[in-house]
Amino acid sequence: MKSEQGYYGQYGGSYIPEILYASQQQVLASFAEARDDPAFLAELHKQWQQYSGRPTPLTHCENLTNHLGGAQIYLKREDLNHSGAHKMNNVIGQGLLVKRMGKKRVIAETGAGQHGIATALVAARLGLECTIYMGAKDVARQYPNVFWMKQLGAKVVPVTTGSQTLKDALDEALRDWSANYEDTHYLIGTACGCAPFPEMVTFFQSVIGQEAREQSLTQIRKLPDRLYACVGGGSNALGLFTPFVDDEVELVGVEAAGKSMALGDHSVRLSHNLGSIGIAQGFATIFLQDDNGQLQSTHSIAAGLDYVGVSPIVAHLTETKRIRMEYANDNETLEACTLLLKKEGIIPALESSHALAMAFKEAPIMAKDQHIIVNLSGRGDKDIFNVAKAFNDAEFEPFLQDYLADYSLDKESVL
Repeated sequence: MKSEQGYYGQYGGSYIPEILYASQQQVLASFAEARDDPAFLAELHKQWQQYSGRPTPLTHCENLTNHLGGAQIYLKREDLNHSGAHKMNNVIGQGLLVKRMGKKRVIAETGAGQHGIATALVAARLGLECTIYMGAKDVARQYPNVFWMKQLGAKVVPVTTGSQTLKDALDEALRDWSANYEDTHYLIGTACGCAPFPEMVTFFQSVIGQEAREQSLTQIRKLPDRLYACVGGGSNALGLFTPFVDDEVELVGVEAAGKSMALGDHSVRLSHNLGSIGIAQGFATIFLQDDNGQLQSTHSIAAGLDYVGVSPIVAHLTETKRIRMEYANDNETLEACTLLLKKEGIIPALESSHALAMAFKEAPIMAKDQHIIVNLSGRGDKDIFNVAKAFNDAEFEPFLQDYLADYSLDKESVL
């Protein structure tokens, strides 16, 4: 989706320090050239196919459909990408753009860690120095992802300021970019930030919807009636939705309602107008903020959905009624995760389970000849510690204690 000089209605823009202007203009020009360069696009599709494993399948969930009744349920399987999430689509694209610009270093922010892993993977493949900023709380609850980032050669910086989550990691990454812009590219993981990042990330992620559209026409023999995707920053949702924007297909985004609707217990910005327009982190969009414009704390059981703002493109499409925004709370998300596990043998990420929760709620009241697609934006094995804790699994804590005891003994024997 193309912007009007960096804006989507009243959202977007470039509110950046003057020191970043030259670097931003380089990214703008390089992206504009690359998206129209057949050689760049050929290399992009080659890497998507040979490295990441595209195209991802469209899976019919027959058991779930029969269990719930109503609409036929399909999953767009972004969980089968290399690294286990949709993040690879954008990171490969921006990584190739970094090489095109002749820069040697990338920095990134990450919440759940999937963008961090994807960035570290591509940096290793392309021979780039890599630094990942991650909220200290997210480091603690997603340490398996941190472990792999480090093994891939990335420097992981825990951010201990503010709420110690994604918004604070993004702030630190912006500071790094401001100080090192000459040789460093800020590889933003979602469709947020100053222009051209919202448009660029959406462009690279729209391969999801392009494939889903073609697969629908082949497998279903028509376009789907409704699409569902979780919405943190908005990259996976825009990736699925964008190729369908001009079609008569309903688009449903699902935010994280967390533990309650009390401030600090959720990450609901667009549903029920809980957020308000503001300017932060380089762009204008809907943020959760107080009357003085101070960004507020957020919560979600899914680390990738607790961002305080949202893509300016999502904000605009919601304002113009093209996207219908809903939300799912932590309990509904866990129930949806369990249902998919037991009915289809597929392990979803907690982020994706928010979209599943709303789809499972609405599918039974749709007709049996209607079809819905849920973007399964990531796989859930990365969430094993969070899921086990959330499910209050009685055997998991003793397992960890025994494992750590054995781990300590093994280390002592080596020493």
